[in-house]
Amino acid sequence: MNEYLIAIIIGIVEGLTEFLPVSSTGHMILTGSLLGYEGEKASVFMVFIQLGAILSVFILYRDKFLRMMDLRRLTSTDGLSAWHVAAGIVPVGAVGYLLHKPIKMYLFSDLTVIIGLVAGAVLMLVAEKAARRPVVRDVEDMTVRQAFFVGLFQILSLWPGFSRSGSTIAGGLLFGMSRTAAAEFSFIIAVPLMLMACVYDLLKILDRLSGDDLAMIAVGFVVSFVVAYISIVWFLRFLNRSTLASFAYYRFVLAAVSYWYFFMR
Repeated sequence: MNEYLIAIIIGIVEGLTEFLPVSSTGHMILTGSLLGYEGEKASVFMVFIQLGAILSVFILYRDKFLRMMDLRRLTSTDGLSAWHVAAGIVPVGAVGYLLHKPIKMYLFSDLTVIIGLVAGAVLMLVAEKAARRPVVRDVEDMTVRQAFFVGLFQILSLWPGFSRSGSTIAGGLLFGMSRTAAAEFSFIIAVPLMLMACVYDLLKILDRLSGDDLAMIAVGFVVSFVVAYISIVWFLRFLNRSTLASFAYYRFVLAAVSYWYFFMR
């Protein structure tokens, strides 16, 4: 298949799934297997196009990010602050750094993704059932303590298939946040976290990229940015009137179909 068509397809998959509770990493691994696009070059491409999705969040929440980067507010915890973001990313950042090699070596396979899809779906259904009436309806009203405990749930997303947003939103529901507030917090803390992970991976392989590789990456980056922007806007509107249950059921179906395709046919 033409490399630019592959870039468009995977860029669409990344943009659609990065911030929905369905696992973008899992979808890209499964899509790469279906397209026969695997190996080191594919891994580099899939890391790079995540930057497009990151940029879409920064554009959507630029006012919040600019306010958090204001050095004069470093001593303030009124509203969403850099302290909230730090509390939300330190747990998963530390575990991800310590376990980076074994995660890449042992968890990036079709079977582990299928397991993660099922486990993440169960977590979301449990969170929906156990969630109490939200006391935090706006992301600006959450506490640093809540940010830390919600961030602990994000550690689950290190297992491909679990989903960063799914784990974080489920954690938010269990700690008194509305779905929309939890979703917005998951988007915002994803930016520094994904940026660090992408830069860490890219610095190790940048010297092995060719001009053709960069052209393909650019196509995937742009597609991922546009689709992610649209996906986030739609998802927030969806959460205002519905629950995570439909995404959980979708994950069960995807896991079953994937298991049949890769292991039974």
